[in-house]
Amino acid sequence: MTNQQYLEAIDWLFAQLANYQIDGQKAYKPGLDNIRKLCDLFGNPQNHLKMIHIGGTNGKGSTSNILASVLQEAGYKTGLYNSPHLIDFTERIKIDGENCDKEFVYEFTQKLRNLPQEISPSFFEFTTIMAFQYFYQKKVDYAIIEVGLGGRLDSTNIINPIITAITNVALDHQDVLGKTIEEITTEKAGIIKSHIPIISGAEDSVVRNIIKAKALEKNADFIDATSIENDYDSDLKGNYQQKNIKVVLALVKELQKSGLHISEKTIEDGLLNVHKNTKFIGRWFEFSQNPLIICDTAHNQAGLEQVFAQINAIPKSKHIILGFVADKKIEEVLQILPKDSIFYFAKPKVNRGRHPEDYEDLLKKSKINYKIFPTVQEAYLFAKQQLKKEEMIFIGGSNFVVGEFLEKNLEE
Repeated sequence: MTNQQYLEAIDWLFAQLANYQIDGQKAYKPGLDNIRKLCDLFGNPQNHLKMIHIGGTNGKGSTSNILASVLQEAGYKTGLYNSPHLIDFTERIKIDGENCDKEFVYEFTQKLRNLPQEISPSFFEFTTIMAFQYFYQKKVDYAIIEVGLGGRLDSTNIINPIITAITNVALDHQDVLGKTIEEITTEKAGIIKSHIPIISGAEDSVVRNIIKAKALEKNADFIDATSIENDYDSDLKGNYQQKNIKVVLALVKELQKSGLHISEKTIEDGLLNVHKNTKFIGRWFEFSQNPLIICDTAHNQAGLEQVFAQINAIPKSKHIILGFVADKKIEEVLQILPKDSIFYFAKPKVNRGRHPEDYEDLLKKSKINYKIFPTVQEAYLFAKQQLKKEEMIFIGGSNFVVGEFLEKNLEE
């Protein structure tokens, strides 16, 4: 396999992209029929794996990676399925922090291209069966599976996990999941299975009660992680990670009950070595310290509020680079922007990327100090030129913005 063949395989996969409008057609496919047929064709590898299912609006990626780090420290061969990736597709499927083998991706994609036409899976359905098959072939001890979108109808919901968690629920993807917090929570709670413990990190009582009611209906033990004491240090420095760590601690406690050998020292080491163990980046990621450059993938109002609050607490003048995708409610973001900052808005280089000129009328009304750039990289290079001593740069607003920035600059 050549690198060109790998790239062509990835291009073909992305041509099946799910969840959003593509060429005027809705590509999101509700229901699990497709993924069931797909898994059947490959012998249902997911049925031969011990899996942990993690959903929620924000924090599910961080929670998955923190738990993976703890399990790796405990000596368990750990599969990790996350989305989206930041730089390379293979980041989505990892074992003990190592990206999925490109040769496997290429060969498996060739099999997917020859499926019976009546199945016609989406991008996410393809990547989900790919992860299941990879973890099965590599004989992982445990596979941590992050929900893609929602829960009830998500492709990952075909699994029979040993434990489940929902980190939190906030307004996001309302075009698909529902207009209200109650509707979205009901969709997220769809991953709760009969007699399988469910950990909840929800602080909102409305959300928590819906999850609790679903657990009762399914005869599943409900564990409220918000009441857990957390005195641990972590190499993940986002303030919001403290909430995710509580969910991980609750997950670990339940796993210990089921017979996993995870010592106190293992937990401590796992929390301190998330970056090293899982190669997890993009969440309050310090790209450099001098000058201070931070990026974070928070992209909805609930996530951005927490990130911006932490930015506001840093006693430095800020240069903030932001970009958004088409479904983002820009008005809500503009209301919570850090004060006394210079802003640089750019279009992420994806089909769904929204050009700042489309919402410049809102920028003008907000009376902020801003400039518009055609690309994230141009915005970054300009901001860096303007940067004075004791000032900082923040990059965010979308996974795609952070991924684009890191792809261009991480290896320099």
